[in-house]
Amino acid sequence: MEIKELTKAEEQVMQVLWELEKAFVKEIIDQLPDPKPAYNTISTIIRILETKGFVDHEAFGKSHRYFPLIGREEYKSYATEKLLSSYFGNSVENMFSFFVKKEKIDLKEADEIIKLIDKLKNK
Repeated sequence: MEIKELTKAEEQVMQVLWELEKAFVKEIIDQLPDPKPAYNTISTIIRILETKGFVDHEAFGKSHRYFPLIGREEYKSYATEKLLSSYFGNSVENMFSFFVKKEKIDLKEADEIIKLIDKLKNK
């Protein structure tokens, strides 16, 4: 199944669902920052997520409890690959260099990354 890109609002709802694992719309809203979005807004976003294949539900009468079909790690891989191909020409070196230049990675983190790379090379 092909993963589709999420909007910021959809991703925010998915982050909550990934944390809770199963939730009713009200429980999702409770986890969102203030000002809380309207119930209908979150309900609409959930239905869109169902259409995109990210979420399914189990029915309890008229209520639905939602759960993720796509895991956080699976979406993280998709989003990272998209970022890498769209902005860095599929070059991890270019991406790493960008973060270093923007001072998003300090020397200690860079050292940890290098140790991780060395560990992977020696496997």
